[in-house]
Amino acid sequence: MEWQFETLSLPPDFSRNVVTRLLVDRAEHGGWELDRLRIGNDGVRRVVLRRKIIRQRLTLFSG
Repeated sequence: MEWQFETLSLPPDFSRNVVTRLLVDRAEHGGWELDRLRIGNDGVRRVVLRRKIIRQRLTLFSG
């Protein structure tokens, strides 16, 4: 299985509710899921999101 990753840095002045709403929107509309969230000493939230890469296989049709 292959994953696509996206990294976000969110400023410390974003409330917990704002961050939650942003991540929920990303999950609902983009298919992202939370992989990692870290809060630095400076208050910046570093978020890593991931989603599956779905590859279509080429099929040959003979008819």
